[in-house]
Amino acid sequence: MIPQIMLSLQPQSPRLMSMADLPTVEHRQLETPHGPAVGAAYEWVGGQYCAIHTHRGVIGCGIYDIDCADEFGMAFAIAKGTPEQPLRQPEDLYYAKIVAVSTSAAALGILVGMTGREALHKMLE
Repeated sequence: MIPQIMLSLQPQSPRLMSMADLPTVEHRQLETPHGPAVGAAYEWVGGQYCAIHTHRGVIGCGIYDIDCADEFGMAFAIAKGTPEQPLRQPEDLYYAKIVAVSTSAAALGILVGMTGREALHKMLE
């Protein structure tokens, strides 16, 4: 005989979430000398990430996965902050060094070692 297990989906100590518990999310248009892009920033207690989205691909912080971008044929360039200087806002990516690029991003001329601003220029060409 197979034992039956009863699972309850009810929390042990109910707690109502408030808007203050939700992450802070910001999307805005970035005007650059090479064209517009969309900047995104997400922040919550204990973490954050940011990205710049273009019509050809994404420049993002180190939370993104290049292997996944390659699997889907997406142009991604990754910059990495540090715990002392995390990348919080899309503009922080302008000055950060690119540490990884997907195959599609490399085809656009984006190279490891470029600044995010240089990578953005290539994505907007």
